[in-house]
Amino acid sequence: MSSLHTFRGRKRLALAIGLLTCVFLYAFYQGNTHSSVSTCHNTRSLESSRRTLSWKGLINHISQPYYRDLNTLDATSNALQNQERILVLTPLLKNDAVNHLERYFDLLDKSTYPNHLISIGLLIPSSSSSSATEELVESLTKLVNRLQRRWFHAFHEITIYQRDFHFDFDPSTEQQQRDHFKLQPYRRSILARARNYLLSAALQDDHSWVAWMNVDLLSYPATIFEDLIRHNVDVIVPNSLLHTDDGSFWAYERNNWQETDGSMRFQMSVGDDFVMLEGYSELATGRTLLVDMPTHLGPDHLVPLDGVGTSFTLVKAQIHREGANFPSYPFQHQVDTEGFARMVQAMGSSIFGLPSYFVYHARS
Repeated sequence: MSSLHTFRGRKRLALAIGLLTCVFLYAFYQGNTHSSVSTCHNTRSLESSRRTLSWKGLINHISQPYYRDLNTLDATSNALQNQERILVLTPLLKNDAVNHLERYFDLLDKSTYPNHLISIGLLIPSSSSSSATEELVESLTKLVNRLQRRWFHAFHEITIYQRDFHFDFDPSTEQQQRDHFKLQPYRRSILARARNYLLSAALQDDHSWVAWMNVDLLSYPATIFEDLIRHNVDVIVPNSLLHTDDGSFWAYERNNWQETDGSMRFQMSVGDDFVMLEGYSELATGRTLLVDMPTHLGPDHLVPLDGVGTSFTLVKAQIHREGANFPSYPFQHQVDTEGFARMVQAMGSSIFGLPSYFVYHARS
């Protein structure tokens, strides 16, 4: 009997200590977190309450710094193996952008780079035609909802941004046709601002690559991301051609180019605010365009470039993070995408093109 009483006494003592511990913990956390706690009924509920209190305490009283080791964020030739994320950016600045959306997403959907590693950022500019803007927003929203509500194969993220730049450029008007060349520096400066807005809003700290793409591309190889990434260079562009019914070779992107002795001498003869433009009969720059280079050396043949466009351009995200953006002002006689190329070179980074690797663009 005495041993039984001793056991019961010890049991009561343990129970009393447990209850006192619960009361003490309750009072302690109540005073420190000012949060309500349920009564401790057993060990499991006690542990659950303690975890809840701890998190509430951290949230309310301790400002934990968010730590991100950027040394581990890299863009490599083994992007797929390393699960590196790509950010695809497209400013929807053309009046007929709504007509190309279905194909734009279809091409991305068919690419062999996993959709869950691809984020997409789209910028819609407000225009004087509110109905056109509303139509674009409505069409885009329906498409995005359809893609992202799938059970599988959804993209990591699709974000739509809107920003008004108070500029409408309609080349169909007779006046703007006459002033097309003279308006280009101003138009390109607006495009540069749009790209910078989109870049700063969409770039996250886990993106390794940034792909700039036009909405009106007609076709490109499904393996394009892996094909371009494999070269492991800072900035790389394929050769962007115009789609033709007969399959003939016709240039589209004329902003991918190399400087020549003649183009360098010309720049020395003009003022610092003079903007060089490619593809206009009013100005012969003397540069060598990617679309004019030989294409018989195979799709992996690289050539160094001094200027790029963004019909399709792949950039290591660190290049943007380190300061290369799209100048809306004359920078070494260039603005927008070609000004970006100037910045990349000034930073000591590399730009390359693939004369024999083709993407095809719709006729404007």
